[in-house]
Amino acid sequence: ENNKGLCETAAMSVQVVAAKMAEVELKDVPTGKDLPAGSPMTPTSEAEPSAKVGEGSLGLLTPNPAKMPQASAMKRSDPQQNGGEAFVNRDGTVAEAPRMKKIQFAEQKQEFNKRPSKIGRRSLSRSISQSSTDSYSSAASYTDSSDDETSPRDKQQKNSKGNGDFCIKNIKQADFGRREIEIAEQEMPALMALRKRAQGEKPLAGAKVVGCTHITAQTAVLMETLSALGAQCRWAACNIYSTQNEVAAALAEGGFSVFAWKGESEDDFWWCIDRCVNVEGWQPNMILDDGGDLTHWIYKKYPNMFKKIKGIVEESVTGVHRLYQLSKAGKLCVPAMNVNDSVTKQKFDNLYCCRESILDGLKRTTDVMFGGKQVVVCGYGEVGKGCCAALKAMGSIVYVTEIDPICALQACMDGFRLVKLNEVIRQVDIVITCTGNKNVVVREYLDRMKNGCIVCNMGHSNTEIDVASLRTPELTWERVRSQVDHVIWPDGKRIVLLAEGRLLNLSCSTVPTFVLSITATTQALALIELYNAPEGRYKQDVYLLPKKMDEYVASLHLPTFDAHLTELTDEQAKYLGLNKNGPFKPNYYRYENISAIHANLFHPNFYIYTNYHLLLYFLFFSLRY
Repeated sequence: ENNKGLCETAAMSVQVVAAKMAEVELKDVPTGKDLPAGSPMTPTSEAEPSAKVGEGSLGLLTPNPAKMPQASAMKRSDPQQNGGEAFVNRDGTVAEAPRMKKIQFAEQKQEFNKRPSKIGRRSLSRSISQSSTDSYSSAASYTDSSDDETSPRDKQQKNSKGNGDFCIKNIKQADFGRREIEIAEQEMPALMALRKRAQGEKPLAGAKVVGCTHITAQTAVLMETLSALGAQCRWAACNIYSTQNEVAAALAEGGFSVFAWKGESEDDFWWCIDRCVNVEGWQPNMILDDGGDLTHWIYKKYPNMFKKIKGIVEESVTGVHRLYQLSKAGKLCVPAMNVNDSVTKQKFDNLYCCRESILDGLKRTTDVMFGGKQVVVCGYGEVGKGCCAALKAMGSIVYVTEIDPICALQACMDGFRLVKLNEVIRQVDIVITCTGNKNVVVREYLDRMKNGCIVCNMGHSNTEIDVASLRTPELTWERVRSQVDHVIWPDGKRIVLLAEGRLLNLSCSTVPTFVLSITATTQALALIELYNAPEGRYKQDVYLLPKKMDEYVASLHLPTFDAHLTELTDEQAKYLGLNKNGPFKPNYYRYENISAIHANLFHPNFYIYTNYHLLLYFLFFSLRY
């Protein structure tokens, strides 16, 4: 009995300590009377069941100190009160526990009772699924998560000045687009410097430029620069997926005639180009093209326009190829400037831009881990070189396919294994095309790919991957996220197709603005050159940008790096036979990329083989002539 009494005493002591602790914790909690008017913690009526500590109301109880039991009281449950609580005093009497007022957040009940409508559920689902893949870039636009499914062609939109000569997704996004353009301006120093230096002279006064390029923040800076230099511009997109809708809205708000939106159909694409060209009271006299589609459309539909067009500026491999075909057939009606093969475009836009953007595009769309992956890159031009360098640096095992023996030799000396596509198609994890050709990856190769193989294109045209052969009844297409499709075979095998075989980096991610500044400045100078050239300087042919202009574009970007050029002395210039102000290299000079130079310099037999072959060529031409 003594032991039993000691146990009861000890238990009561524990309860006393616990009660004191609870009293300390709750003594600063305001009562219902102390709550301010309109507080969300409004107590309900006394008739509601009491709230228990530990059932979601801890810390929000409103105890009444007057009814609190003494610190020495013990608490027990009374089964007859349906779990209600009572306190046993030391004298054995039972006291009813005070009822605690239940706290409820205002509008909590109303919020959880709401049920989304059918449209609301669809909008919510859509916003959730796209929030993980979309961003404020060329890869995704603010409009991507919009619920408005109406085609822009069916809308009547006007900007704040009442002008409606445009067709875009949503003019209300103009403010967002303006911010993106302002950010791009900071990374495009040469174009901004050109705008500042030449806007007083207005070298493009009277020029009516019709353009078909990717409509991004960087293109917007170019368009506004051309306008500042005196040109009138009408613009369409060269890719149905690369348009930044908010940027197009900002341009439209600024008075530009823009006809483009992200996710156009093929019919929309050609309709937009036609709206740029076919307008009453306005006829272009300059063409700025990317891919040759605009030039092709004018040549096909409005050939008489070429009578007033002074020149064409083309920046892509595909477009330049088309121009050379027209020139060879004698059908090129005006001079054309090949910007794609200028040094600044080849060595900076194609090489350095793709070296960074290939990883960005693949990561955003697939979240793939590059280390240890087997990748085949089709083509080892400047784009291919950039892609291979980036993937190799990330730990990928890179194979290269190539038709040109010189590019093939460069790939080998850069440490890549040269293969035929059919030799590795079963084992590779990623296939990247960047040749500018057609049918590089045909259905035969697609059928033999491993499950989960990622297929994408880094060339301008969508002809490199035979996507049309995949649109057959036995194959199932499954949209995973924006610009990502699973193509599923009957046996369950699937490949991951990105951007439906179109240009990966501008369709699915972004490209470095600084690099695009180089290309855009080159385009602007080419337009100025062709527009102001005296009659007879350029014939109906394709020309490369003068080397002096290439050097000028490069010099405009050097201050960004706080770089300081060394100047030749008169004696040095005379010794080299150069003008002190350039050009410093002849037109036939080949600028090598760094990786190729390093591979060549450290290859033990490079000089022996090179000198040996040069000697053979010299002897051959000496004997021949």
